[in-house]
Order: sequence, then C-alpha cells, then structure tokens
Amino acid sequence: MIVIDALRPTDREDWQSLAEGYKLFYNTPTTAAEYDAAWARLLTGDGVYCLVARLQGRLVGIAHYLFHGAVWSETPSCYLQDLFVDETLRGQGIARKLIERVAEVARERGAVRYYWQTMQDNTQARLLYDKVARFKGFIRYDYSME
Repeated sequence: MIVIDALRPTDREDWQSLAEGYKLFYNTPTTAAEYDAAWARLLTGDGVYCLVARLQGRLVGIAHYLFHGAVWSETPSCYLQDLFVDETLRGQGIARKLIERVAEVARERGAVRYYWQTMQDNTQARLLYDKVARFKGFIRYDYSME
C-alpha cells in the first residue's frame, strides 16, 4: 500500500538517493553542499516543501513543491518543482498519488494554479501528465545568469 506522507528527519538517506536519481535524469550536477542545503530547507519549510511516497515503510517517491505569487492574481500558484519515483516501481500509481496529494495541499492553501514542467522527450512521465493535467503548449527558455 502506498502512503503519501511528510518528509521526516530520518528520511535523509532515502531522500538523497531519490534526489540524486532525479538530478541524474535531468543531467543537473549537484554538490554535496547543495544537497545539504536543500535538505535543511525542506525540513524547515523554508518556502519549499516535500511530500514522500512510502511503500511498506520505504521511501519510493518524492515531490518537491513551492508556492509563489503572480502579477495577475493575489492568490498563490503552486509549482511542482521535482517529482521522482524509484525507477523499479514506476507504473504503479505512485507519481499520480504524489501529484494528487500536492493538489490537495495547493487547494488547502487557496492556490489558483498548480503546474509543473518536464522535458519534451520524457515520454513515460508525459503519458501520466497527459491524463491528469492539460498541456498548454508553453516552451521554456533558460537565460544564463553567469
């Protein structure tokens, strides 16, 4: 049975393993210090949050999300920044449960919008995303800040 739960201080090792899998998938190298800082922020609720999926007590999925304002609305938007499920357990509804639980939290916070992005060629994830959300045609550009 999959249980969606809050992140706990005892989850560090399993969280990091999943976070490393996520960062590897998206080819975004991350230092030990960056993992430490992210972990600390997630535990304190410093504007970023984490829900986890547990299967028989073991961490098997993570969802990092945050709330932000917008020029055209006084109510917050919820951004699902990272979603990752253990590769050996995909296709069992874990990601869907994480998405749905973040949606519940977003509704509780009064969010008017809940959204995320993924790579165009992330076909496995997009099969799910196309079932639970609507692709609105946006393309993302990253401007170098260096």
